[in-house]
Amino acid sequence: MLCGIFPNLANVRPIAVLRTFLRSVPYAALVILIMVVSEVGSLELFAFWTYFVMGLLSILFCEDSLPVLPIVLCAYMTVSRPNSTVHYLGSTMFDDPSSQIQLFILIGLCSALLLGHLAYALFDKRRRKTMPCLLGGFLLLGVAYMLGGSFTEFYDGRTLLFAFLQPVSLALFYVYFHYTLRWEDIDKGYFPALFCGLGMGIFVQIVGMYTYPSVIQGGAVIREELYTGWGTYNNVACIMGMCIPAPFYFAVTKKHGWIYTLLGTFFYLSTLFTQSRGGMVFGSVTFFLCTLYAIRVAKREEVKGLFAVPLAMFAGMAVLLLAFPETVGALFHSVIEAGLDSSNRFELYAACWKIFLKHPVFGVGFYATPGFAFDSEWSFLPPRAHDTYLQLLATGGLVLFAAYAFHRYQTIVLLLKSRSAEKWFALFCILAMLLMSIVDCHFFNIGPPILYGIVLGYAENSSRMRSPNQRRLL
Repeated sequence: MLCGIFPNLANVRPIAVLRTFLRSVPYAALVILIMVVSEVGSLELFAFWTYFVMGLLSILFCEDSLPVLPIVLCAYMTVSRPNSTVHYLGSTMFDDPSSQIQLFILIGLCSALLLGHLAYALFDKRRRKTMPCLLGGFLLLGVAYMLGGSFTEFYDGRTLLFAFLQPVSLALFYVYFHYTLRWEDIDKGYFPALFCGLGMGIFVQIVGMYTYPSVIQGGAVIREELYTGWGTYNNVACIMGMCIPAPFYFAVTKKHGWIYTLLGTFFYLSTLFTQSRGGMVFGSVTFFLCTLYAIRVAKREEVKGLFAVPLAMFAGMAVLLLAFPETVGALFHSVIEAGLDSSNRFELYAACWKIFLKHPVFGVGFYATPGFAFDSEWSFLPPRAHDTYLQLLATGGLVLFAAYAFHRYQTIVLLLKSRSAEKWFALFCILAMLLMSIVDCHFFNIGPPILYGIVLGYAENSSRMRSPNQRRLL
């Protein structure tokens, strides 16, 4: 902002060097590295304060919010297992008064900084301003969330607060980056490259999950012990699955692009090792669709390479299974033991349907969803249905379901109109999350919807971005 108010500042050498660094690949890699170090080493406060300083410098001295983007992508995945927000382990940094004070200060400072920057961008006459095309659907969805549980005994302040956070997590950064990024100055490959880097960071966290002593019991891996501080194995699988399409973007836009499918295959295998059954099934669907798309649009001389990589992977998996069946069985013991067991999901689905039939218009809000033990003394996350559509019906009835349907209609139109490599990447990324949300709660968490909104903003504004030479695509 300062360089916009005082243009001569941009010519001061230290500031010019800083501005260049904040928009560079090494800077984005540093942000991802901080995420990994924080999650693995329990350095959350270090990560949060470092991210704040980075964001402050970016907003003060850069022409747009591009350096803030990797911070927003990574911040959710910084919480370590000892400070788990998923499995309450007794005493964590979130129980320490000093840490709580710092967190409240950081939340206040970050909120003021982001909202101030958004206001500056909105009132800056030099910026092009167009209304985000999905904003109407997001607003409608937000109102419907807030109405969930109306006229029932379950409608209280906690319900309203969680209902408010849902559309905020979906739309806040969609709107923020729509107005604060100079899309014309950003390469179209920047967003997929960030997701490639994010995938590598999540891979390190997946490896870290296996290092805890409680994971291996009786010579077998217990998948219930596979979790980070910010999510269970299901949550990690969702983020990893959303990263699978990123390498395939480069597979169809770069020369010798088939090489990038190696990274896409690596991400897919990492999703399998989360041992989330939903992640394994729908990660496989995502990987198959991405591979099929890449083969469909590739030049003839690259098709062999695109076929060879997944075939080699499946051949290698078959060899390992035949050569070391006991080892593979011990590694995926919990998945094999669980089999097709629904983990009480069918009971949850039936209960949600009964709630909908009893409260068909506005539902009962989030905290009346039955099925899980809910510790109201410490946990803010409500028990949820593990299915997007039944959750919508039980939480907000037909009103919320209709609002979601309109939002989904808008996103389908956006992603399938004027198709490009950028929109295909966005489509597969979002599809991975939505498919996994058929059997899980990802759409109603806080982290994945943030990525969801950012990817939709990228798809909407991709036609305005700087375009390298690319061949015509499907």
